[in-house]
Amino acid sequence: MVQEWHKPHIERRLMSEKYDVAIVGGGVAGLAAGLYSVRLGMSSVLLEKAVVGGHIINADVIENYPGFPQGIKGYDLVTAMRTQALGFGLEVHLNEVEGLRRQQEKFLLDTPDGEYEASAVIVASGGRRNRLGVPGEAELEGRGVSYCATCDGDFFADQWVAVVGGGDAALDEALYLTKMCSKVTIAHRRDDVRASHILRERAIANPKIEFLWSTVVERVLGEEEVKGVQVRDLKTQEAAELPVAGLFVYTGTTPETAWLKGIVPTDAGGHVVANLWMETQVPGLFAAGEVRQHSARQVVTVAGDGATAAIAAHRHLRGLTT
Repeated sequence: MVQEWHKPHIERRLMSEKYDVAIVGGGVAGLAAGLYSVRLGMSSVLLEKAVVGGHIINADVIENYPGFPQGIKGYDLVTAMRTQALGFGLEVHLNEVEGLRRQQEKFLLDTPDGEYEASAVIVASGGRRNRLGVPGEAELEGRGVSYCATCDGDFFADQWVAVVGGGDAALDEALYLTKMCSKVTIAHRRDDVRASHILRERAIANPKIEFLWSTVVERVLGEEEVKGVQVRDLKTQEAAELPVAGLFVYTGTTPETAWLKGIVPTDAGGHVVANLWMETQVPGLFAAGEVRQHSARQVVTVAGDGATAAIAAHRHLRGLTT
């Protein structure tokens, strides 16, 4: 699947040209920003360190993106977005941005292949999956510990697995796992989930799903592969072992903003502080999607963020105020 993304316009190389806009991150926010940027007539490059599409590429089905009453697979959605943006002239380079510097009225983006220069930068770098940080998790990652049910769920056909988390991602992936697993236990540290109402109702109604409320995973058991997890009830402090074959972790994300250190203010969680026009305190620097403070973290909202950031960047380059 990954090879499909290496089209002629998607390259890992340093172009000599200078750009009006550089977009850091190839998820939904970055692709929307790229589409709007090139349609507004700005020379634009999108820099992505891994696979274009972001976390949503692994979503089995997205039911709440407007215009798709039957839902759409995450891969299909980002493929269409990528094709659309490339068709209007967006350049996409597979390259990691390691640092950002301001030089007079321009920005210099440091990558392993050299510098990119841009008059405006849109930060759409998203976030990385949080780990539990418990014994056994790192040692058994890829051997029963996973952060992507659609990637690894088939390995656990007719087996009992556990899911940690209480947001949309956790419940959505738990429901997906019921298609092949015999039982799915959701462990959540609170008394109720924060996921959307429809996902909560579906999960509660699914006979293959059980909830362990006010419960945390303290240890992953096993030597060569996952043999179970140790959990603790936060109210009674009672510990128990669940003989699950797999553990799927969905405890949120941490914004990818380390490369912005010293450039722009971030909140306590590392999210970039930006206003409703996605403008940061640094003129010409914008933030869109999950990386920004107060993001709703929904596919449709991060797409809107990307479009808004591109429009704001265009106005900035023309010397207009938002």
